[in-house]
Amino acid sequence: MTALLVCGIVGAVGFVGTFLLDGATRPGYRPTYHPVSALALGPRGWLQAGNFIGSGALIGASGVGVGMATGSLLLGTLVILFGAALVASGVFPMDPMRGYPPGTPEGTPEETSRAHELHDHAGAAVFSLLPAAAAVAAFVLDGRWAWASGLVAVGLVALFVAFGYAWEGDRPRAGLVQRVLIVLGWAWLAVLCWSLLP
Repeated sequence: MTALLVCGIVGAVGFVGTFLLDGATRPGYRPTYHPVSALALGPRGWLQAGNFIGSGALIGASGVGVGMATGSLLLGTLVILFGAALVASGVFPMDPMRGYPPGTPEGTPEETSRAHELHDHAGAAVFSLLPAAAAVAAFVLDGRWAWASGLVAVGLVALFVAFGYAWEGDRPRAGLVQRVLIVLGWAWLAVLCWSLLP
Protein backbone atom coordinates (compact mmCIF):
# COMPACT_ATOMS: atom_id res chain seq x y z
CA MET A 1 0.00 0.00 0.00
CA THR A 2 2.85 2.40 0.81
CA ALA A 3 4.33 2.07 -2.67
CA LEU A 4 0.94 2.77 -4.25
CA LEU A 5 0.47 5.94 -2.20
CA VAL A 6 3.98 7.10 -3.07
CA CYS A 7 2.99 6.67 -6.72
CA GLY A 8 0.26 9.25 -6.17
CA ILE A 9 2.67 11.74 -4.63
CA VAL A 10 5.25 11.30 -7.39
CA GLY A 11 2.60 11.42 -10.12
CA ALA A 12 0.91 14.57 -8.85
CA VAL A 13 4.08 16.51 -7.98
CA GLY A 14 5.87 15.34 -11.12
CA PHE A 15 2.98 16.39 -13.36
CA VAL A 16 2.85 19.92 -11.98
CA GLY A 17 6.62 20.37 -11.90
CA THR A 18 7.00 19.15 -15.46
CA PHE A 19 4.38 21.37 -17.07
CA LEU A 20 5.47 24.44 -15.08
CA LEU A 21 9.12 24.06 -16.11
CA ASP A 22 8.33 23.06 -19.69
CA GLY A 23 5.81 25.88 -20.11
CA ALA A 24 8.24 28.46 -18.75
CA THR A 25 10.97 27.45 -21.21
CA ARG A 26 8.98 26.57 -24.35
CA PRO A 27 9.53 29.03 -27.24
CA GLY A 28 6.29 30.69 -28.35
CA TYR A 29 4.26 29.26 -25.49
CA ARG A 30 2.44 31.71 -23.19
CA PRO A 31 1.73 30.01 -19.83
CA THR A 32 -0.89 32.54 -18.72
CA TYR A 33 -2.82 32.16 -21.98
CA HIS A 34 -2.28 28.71 -23.45
CA PRO A 35 -3.63 25.59 -21.72
CA VAL A 36 -1.36 22.91 -20.32
CA SER A 37 -2.57 20.52 -23.03
CA ALA A 38 -1.02 22.69 -25.73
CA LEU A 39 2.39 21.63 -24.43
CA ALA A 40 1.72 18.22 -26.01
CA LEU A 41 2.08 19.91 -29.43
CA GLY A 42 5.19 20.94 -31.34
CA PRO A 43 8.76 19.57 -31.30
CA ARG A 44 8.80 19.06 -27.54
CA GLY A 45 5.24 17.81 -27.42
CA TRP A 46 6.36 14.30 -26.51
CA LEU A 47 7.38 15.61 -23.09
CA GLN A 48 3.88 16.71 -22.03
CA ALA A 49 2.25 13.72 -23.73
CA GLY A 50 4.53 11.50 -21.66
CA ASN A 51 3.76 13.61 -18.60
CA PHE A 52 0.03 12.98 -19.05
CA ILE A 53 0.51 9.25 -19.57
CA GLY A 54 3.18 8.60 -16.94
CA SER A 55 1.61 10.74 -14.23
CA GLY A 56 -1.82 9.37 -15.04
CA ALA A 57 -0.59 5.80 -14.67
CA LEU A 58 1.06 6.58 -11.32
CA ILE A 59 -2.02 8.40 -10.02
CA GLY A 60 -4.29 5.61 -11.23
CA ALA A 61 -2.19 3.10 -9.30
CA SER A 62 -2.40 5.28 -6.20
CA GLY A 63 -6.17 5.01 -6.32
CA VAL A 64 -5.82 1.40 -5.21
CA GLY A 65 -3.78 2.55 -2.22
CA VAL A 66 -6.22 5.35 -1.40
CA GLY A 67 -9.12 2.88 -1.45
CA MET A 68 -7.25 0.46 0.79
CA ALA A 69 -6.12 3.14 3.25
CA THR A 70 -9.52 4.81 3.59
CA GLY A 71 -11.71 1.75 3.21
CA SER A 72 -13.69 3.61 0.56
CA LEU A 73 -14.12 1.77 -2.73
CA LEU A 74 -15.79 4.86 -4.22
CA LEU A 75 -12.94 7.22 -3.36
CA GLY A 76 -10.33 4.78 -4.66
CA THR A 77 -12.28 4.24 -7.88
CA LEU A 78 -12.61 7.98 -8.52
CA VAL A 79 -8.83 8.42 -8.19
CA ILE A 80 -8.23 5.46 -10.52
CA LEU A 81 -10.60 6.95 -13.12
CA PHE A 82 -8.96 10.35 -12.71
CA GLY A 83 -5.61 8.77 -13.54
CA ALA A 84 -7.10 6.97 -16.54
CA ALA A 85 -8.55 10.25 -17.84
CA LEU A 86 -5.08 11.83 -17.60
CA VAL A 87 -3.65 8.97 -19.64
CA ALA A 88 -6.35 9.50 -22.27
CA SER A 89 -5.47 13.21 -22.36
CA GLY A 90 -1.96 12.23 -23.39
CA VAL A 91 -3.03 9.62 -25.93
CA PHE A 92 -5.42 12.03 -27.68
CA PRO A 93 -3.80 15.46 -28.13
CA MET A 94 -5.67 18.69 -28.70
CA ASP A 95 -5.47 20.41 -32.09
CA PRO A 96 -3.09 23.32 -32.74
CA MET A 97 -4.95 26.58 -32.18
CA ARG A 98 -4.75 30.08 -30.74
CA GLY A 99 -1.25 30.73 -31.97
CA TYR A 100 0.42 27.58 -30.70
CA PRO A 101 2.59 25.94 -31.89
CA PRO A 102 4.22 29.05 -33.40
CA GLY A 103 2.82 29.71 -36.86
CA THR A 104 -0.66 28.41 -35.96
CA PRO A 105 -3.41 30.98 -36.67
CA GLU A 106 -4.94 32.79 -33.72
CA GLY A 107 -8.43 31.80 -32.64
CA THR A 108 -10.25 28.48 -32.53
CA PRO A 109 -10.79 26.52 -35.76
CA GLU A 110 -14.39 25.94 -36.79
CA GLU A 111 -13.80 22.20 -37.14
CA THR A 112 -11.67 20.02 -34.90
CA SER A 113 -10.28 16.51 -35.24
CA ARG A 114 -11.62 13.38 -33.59
CA ALA A 115 -8.52 13.30 -31.39
CA HIS A 116 -9.28 16.83 -30.18
CA GLU A 117 -12.86 15.87 -29.36
CA LEU A 118 -11.65 12.86 -27.37
CA HIS A 119 -9.13 15.09 -25.61
CA ASP A 120 -11.96 17.44 -24.64
CA HIS A 121 -13.96 14.53 -23.20
CA ALA A 122 -10.93 13.30 -21.28
CA GLY A 123 -10.31 16.81 -19.94
CA ALA A 124 -13.91 17.15 -18.80
CA ALA A 125 -13.51 13.85 -16.96
CA VAL A 126 -10.23 14.98 -15.36
CA PHE A 127 -11.72 18.19 -14.01
CA SER A 128 -14.95 16.50 -12.87
CA LEU A 129 -13.50 13.40 -11.22
CA LEU A 130 -11.02 15.22 -8.97
CA PRO A 131 -13.59 17.48 -7.24
CA ALA A 132 -15.86 14.44 -6.97
CA ALA A 133 -13.03 12.58 -5.21
CA ALA A 134 -12.47 15.52 -2.87
CA ALA A 135 -16.20 15.66 -2.10
CA VAL A 136 -16.29 11.95 -1.28
CA ALA A 137 -13.17 12.38 0.87
CA ALA A 138 -15.04 15.04 2.86
CA PHE A 139 -17.45 12.32 3.99
CA VAL A 140 -14.91 9.51 4.32
CA LEU A 141 -12.17 11.30 6.25
CA ASP A 142 -12.30 12.73 9.76
CA GLY A 143 -11.77 16.13 11.32
CA ARG A 144 -9.82 18.81 9.53
CA TRP A 145 -9.16 16.56 6.54
CA ALA A 146 -12.87 16.26 5.96
CA TRP A 147 -13.34 20.03 6.08
CA ALA A 148 -10.27 20.69 3.94
CA SER A 149 -11.40 18.19 1.31
CA GLY A 150 -14.85 19.74 1.20
CA LEU A 151 -13.40 23.21 0.69
CA VAL A 152 -11.07 21.91 -2.02
CA ALA A 153 -14.01 20.28 -3.80
CA VAL A 154 -15.91 23.58 -3.83
CA GLY A 155 -12.81 25.48 -4.97
CA LEU A 156 -12.13 23.03 -7.79
CA VAL A 157 -15.69 23.29 -9.11
CA ALA A 158 -15.54 27.10 -9.01
CA LEU A 159 -12.19 27.15 -10.80
CA PHE A 160 -13.40 24.65 -13.39
CA VAL A 161 -16.35 26.90 -14.18
CA ALA A 162 -14.07 29.93 -14.31
CA PHE A 163 -11.66 28.15 -16.64
CA GLY A 164 -14.51 27.05 -18.92
CA TYR A 165 -15.69 30.65 -19.14
CA ALA A 166 -12.17 31.91 -19.82
CA TRP A 167 -11.44 29.22 -22.40
CA GLU A 168 -14.69 29.61 -24.33
CA GLY A 169 -14.28 33.38 -24.33
CA ASP A 170 -10.63 33.13 -25.41
CA ARG A 171 -9.62 35.24 -22.43
CA PRO A 172 -5.97 36.28 -22.04
CA ARG A 173 -5.68 34.67 -18.57
CA ALA A 174 -7.29 31.31 -19.39
CA GLY A 175 -4.00 29.47 -18.93
CA LEU A 176 -3.42 31.08 -15.54
CA VAL A 177 -6.87 30.07 -14.29
CA GLN A 178 -6.26 26.51 -15.43
CA ARG A 179 -2.89 26.41 -13.67
CA VAL A 180 -4.42 27.51 -10.37
CA LEU A 181 -7.05 24.79 -10.81
CA ILE A 182 -4.46 22.11 -11.50
CA VAL A 183 -2.06 23.12 -8.73
CA LEU A 184 -4.85 23.13 -6.14
CA GLY A 185 -6.28 19.78 -7.20
CA TRP A 186 -3.02 17.93 -7.68
CA ALA A 187 -1.61 19.34 -4.41
CA TRP A 188 -4.68 18.06 -2.56
CA LEU A 189 -4.18 14.61 -4.03
CA ALA A 190 -0.47 14.53 -3.22
CA VAL A 191 -1.04 15.62 0.38
CA LEU A 192 -3.91 13.14 0.73
CA CYS A 193 -1.64 10.29 -0.36
CA TRP A 194 1.10 11.51 1.98
CA SER A 195 -1.32 11.73 4.92
CA LEU A 196 -2.47 8.14 4.34
CA LEU A 197 1.04 6.69 4.44
CA PRO A 198 1.34 4.17 7.29
